[in-house]
Amino acid sequence: MSVCYDVFALKYATVNRVRKSNFAQPIDGDQDAPMVMDFFIWLIVGKDAVVLVDTGFSPASAQARNRQYLTPPAQALRQLGYASGDIKDLVLTHLHFDHAGNIGDFPAATIWLQQRELHYATSSRMSDAGQNHFFSVNDITCLIQRLYQGQVRLIDGTHTLREGIELHRVGGHTDGLQVVRVKTKNGWIVLASDAAHYYENLEKANPFPAISSLDDMLTGYARIRQLADGENNIVPGHDPLICKRYPSAGVPGVLAWRIA
Repeated sequence: MSVCYDVFALKYATVNRVRKSNFAQPIDGDQDAPMVMDFFIWLIVGKDAVVLVDTGFSPASAQARNRQYLTPPAQALRQLGYASGDIKDLVLTHLHFDHAGNIGDFPAATIWLQQRELHYATSSRMSDAGQNHFFSVNDITCLIQRLYQGQVRLIDGTHTLREGIELHRVGGHTDGLQVVRVKTKNGWIVLASDAAHYYENLEKANPFPAISSLDDMLTGYARIRQLADGENNIVPGHDPLICKRYPSAGVPGVLAWRIA
């Protein structure tokens, strides 16, 4: 395959947490040691392709949930050189508030989502506060509006968005969580999103505690390893180590790192 893409991680927010809040099972060491959670969106760029993966959370969600908002995602993209209108394909890995919060900022984009995720986010399970806590009703409403406008493509399982960009449903964290597999000069990478919040979740098979299906979560770990060309090509959804393991995109004032 000759097609390869550049991939960037853009950090738009952060929050202070402690270690015990980031694992479903007991962990070694100090349970109350600080463990920051960072929030990212991802940009895939190649010939005739500008694909955005996730849209972050809205300023309203940042305020309501006490998250430190560093920059609006659309603004970060502009600073990197991409206007909102440049985004023609928008992949939502899932519909939690921190991944699907600003889709109105990208009116020209076709939105790609697993059908199971939409069913999950509008099912009777959302009457459970333990499940619906992670969603924003306003975000879901905006998505439904875009669906009625013909701008949402619902997929089932595995889908090739274009040569070198694949979407794979793994579930676990939510029922329709999907990961994005991208061909780069460094081989196939996997933008794991919340299939693994942190590298340590994956390495120790100890998931983040927001779980729809534990079986799917653990099976998902094996799946993303299978999809990636090596462990170093798996990019978790919220780990501050991303900002250390990958080089800066080199744009002054932009919190962006070149994944490949």
